[in-house]
Amino acid sequence: MSRDALLWLMLALPFAGSFGAALLPSRARDAAGLLAGAVPLAGAIIAAMLYAEASGGQLARTELEWLPSLGLNLVLRLDGLAWVFAFVILAVGFLVVLYARYYMSPEDPVPRFFSFLLAFMGSMLGLVLSGNLIQIAFFWEMTSLFSFLLIGYWHQNQSARDAARMALIVTGTGGLCLLLGLLLIGKIAGSYDLDVVLASGDLIRASNLYTPALILILLGAATKSAQVPFHFWLPRAMAAPTPVSAYLHSATLVKAGIFVLMRLWPVLAGTDTWYVVVSSMGLATMLFGAWAAMFQQDLKGLLAYSTISHLGLITVLLGLGSPLGLVAAIFHTLNHATFKASLFMAAGIVDHETGTRDLRRLSGLFKFMPITATLAMVAAAAMAGVPLLNGFLSKEMFLAEALENHRGTVIDQALPVLSTLALAFSVLYSVRFIHQCFFGPPPKDLPRQPEEAPPWMRLPIEVLVLACLVIGVVPGLTIGPFLDLAARSVLGSSTPEYSLAIWHGFTMPLLLSLFALVAGTVGYLIFRDQLNRRESPPLMRRVKGRKVFDSVLAAIILAARVIEQRLGTRRLQMQLRLIVVIALLAALLPFLRYGYSLGTHPGTIVDPGFAVIWVVGGACAIGAAWQAKYHRLAALILMAGAGLASCISFVWLSSPDLAVTQLLVETVTTVLLLLGLRWLPPRVKDVWPEGQSPWRVLSRRGADLTVAILAGAGMAALSYAVMTRQLPDTISREFVTRAYPEGGGTNVVNVILVDFRSFDTLGEISVLAIVAITVFALLRRFRPAADSVAPPLQQRQQNAFDDVREDRRVGDTLRDYMLVPRVIMQWLFPVTLLLALYLFIRGHDMPGGGFAAGITLSIGLILQYMAMGARQVESRLRVRPIRWIGTGLLIATATGAGAWLFGYPFLTTWFSYLDLPVVGKVPAATALLFDLGVFILVVGATALILVALGHQSSRTPRANAQPAAVKED
Repeated sequence: MSRDALLWLMLALPFAGSFGAALLPSRARDAAGLLAGAVPLAGAIIAAMLYAEASGGQLARTELEWLPSLGLNLVLRLDGLAWVFAFVILAVGFLVVLYARYYMSPEDPVPRFFSFLLAFMGSMLGLVLSGNLIQIAFFWEMTSLFSFLLIGYWHQNQSARDAARMALIVTGTGGLCLLLGLLLIGKIAGSYDLDVVLASGDLIRASNLYTPALILILLGAATKSAQVPFHFWLPRAMAAPTPVSAYLHSATLVKAGIFVLMRLWPVLAGTDTWYVVVSSMGLATMLFGAWAAMFQQDLKGLLAYSTISHLGLITVLLGLGSPLGLVAAIFHTLNHATFKASLFMAAGIVDHETGTRDLRRLSGLFKFMPITATLAMVAAAAMAGVPLLNGFLSKEMFLAEALENHRGTVIDQALPVLSTLALAFSVLYSVRFIHQCFFGPPPKDLPRQPEEAPPWMRLPIEVLVLACLVIGVVPGLTIGPFLDLAARSVLGSSTPEYSLAIWHGFTMPLLLSLFALVAGTVGYLIFRDQLNRRESPPLMRRVKGRKVFDSVLAAIILAARVIEQRLGTRRLQMQLRLIVVIALLAALLPFLRYGYSLGTHPGTIVDPGFAVIWVVGGACAIGAAWQAKYHRLAALILMAGAGLASCISFVWLSSPDLAVTQLLVETVTTVLLLLGLRWLPPRVKDVWPEGQSPWRVLSRRGADLTVAILAGAGMAALSYAVMTRQLPDTISREFVTRAYPEGGGTNVVNVILVDFRSFDTLGEISVLAIVAITVFALLRRFRPAADSVAPPLQQRQQNAFDDVREDRRVGDTLRDYMLVPRVIMQWLFPVTLLLALYLFIRGHDMPGGGFAAGITLSIGLILQYMAMGARQVESRLRVRPIRWIGTGLLIATATGAGAWLFGYPFLTTWFSYLDLPVVGKVPAATALLFDLGVFILVVGATALILVALGHQSSRTPRANAQPAAVKED
């Protein structure tokens, strides 16, 4: 298999596995575990196969054209840094899956858990393998989305839901900042391609946009990697299952921000702004996290704050701007992934076997689970930086960099002292973790009797702890090649000389490290009782990130409500007026700048017949607006008349495609509105209190009339100015010229929709699917009011209830009058099906197409619902709208992606003639498959709305309920 295929396979496997796990039954625990374990294992094998190429200094890069005209393509880029991160993501992911298989309860829907986990794994792989800035932002947001699902997996738990919401809001907001920063970087470099950006370091640092781009990117990285003051979401995320904590907070999610800083280090680092901002942020995070971790009473809470501290340590190293600092940052990132994942898993075993994570209730567990205790102690020692473990080596490199004079600032002078203090704190909470859990008297009153975990559940911890030991003893042979691979891919020829030996003599970094070990241990012995009595650090009692977040969120919600009260209204009319006025003002801007003039092209004489059509259409439109206040059925009929006038106008002006589509859409919308007429909210009568003049209402109507006249006159003037000009170089002429040679169709409109502008069409049908699902969700929760419970509150309410009864009588009358043609309606379904197929097949060369065919078949379904009722139709036809929508989107997207198999951009159309037996030559275009997806999706979307209306109309109104529009505020 080629290198490019291996790269795409490595990225696609987690998403394919996620889809497969989602299809498994909720009790298929073993099958889901096998599938989830096979995916990262296969991905790690693929990564191992690509190691030789990455270690040889070659850049593995593959590209699929997406929007080449805008420079936006799907690019996978595997260098040393990406390879190391990808391998860690896959290897730790495999161990987490194995651990989760034994950790998760049989009562949990395990396939759903593994589906979320694999999708998150794929998102992280996409982030580290991306070779395009926009692609990085896309996968960044995907990690936020799937981490939200994982943190809130136990959705029945209120704390899990709150934690998931908090994580999504914080990291999602940071993702928007990151996107803006990446857009600025792309603007400076002139390209979003990562290779071009990395080669434009001097240009980016010299730009005036460098500082805002840097601040925005740092905001994104800080929110994801839990830097102060955005750290508060990480401890709250401990409400997630322990396998999620072990994965997200050791090797993946919190390392996303770190990875982006490493990836962009060559173009952003090296300035005073970078040094001051990044170093200060990292230093504050390192100190605060270590300080807070000492006072935690929850095992996972202690590990969460220790993670914050170590993320701050890595950020400090990146902020120093020195090449050796970057090497140390990569080294500690890898070490942290090993000992922190093993510690989280060990904490999960303690919780799983004892039923509690409270350090004050745990003690003496070494006698009950000696193997787990030994593993946890080694991992905690690695976290504390004990010699002969991997954490000691990267900590020593960190202290060596802290002692260097980088910029001659206050940060340089304070860094050695503050770093040693933070490391002493880390020793203290590590010792506390070990002593409180595993030593002391036997535990009392635990929810469960502790015992050793199953061997397969301990195996992932044993592998990770073994890695901590081996790396600590022989670092040059184990981690050395991988560290060098990652560092050289970022630094290139600037990679410094460094040593991974376990002994460098009695140096100052070694002395500071030993001092931190002694100080932390002694500090625990002195302050142990005080630490056990405190619920939180003294500093956190006054300022809590969660309270600040809740206060800010409450303020935003309050501000939104105030704006809604000031600008919002219960009348749709006023909202539409505001939209039209804004559009009108925006449309005036070009005229104010360039002026207005008519063209020189002479006009044509108005045909009397055409004028009559427009007069009738205009009268229907005015009548619909007038009757909407008094009689909705009449307004609906008049509105359909105005639409029919538009259809005839399209035919008159030789636009049969538009005419067919308009006619079909008018038919469907009119019938759907008729079906939902009886459930519309009541009309609110104009009621004037005593002493208030009715001229206020009349002035409002006059304002609406003025806005409508101005908007209509403006569109008429613009249209007339365009049509009286001779435009030789129009894009329409280009479409006409290229429609048949390149698109294989003589119907230019359809060729534009399914070929030239197919990307727009794909977006439009996606929006149509979202709208249909939204309408269904809203109608599913709607409950109509009873006819007999109009409470005599006010005359205005009484009038509204009268309107509701009137609309329902209209709906009931319509249903009664449909008794006669029901048989005819049933017979019309095969006819409409045949007509839909006819319009679909001919659409590429004659008026028709997938959209028109879909609307036609939808009309047939509507007739069946009207004739037989919802339940009878669904029992016969087995309508599955959601599947239709999903299938349509899948076919349309797969058709576009199929072009990649032949080396062409996304949604490139192929056209040829097929010589069939008997039939002869038949034109064939892949656009037909795309149009098939449009056809299926349109039918599914319309059917979904129809199902919602059909079932809603068959419900019995609730007793003792009143319409929502009538309720008092």
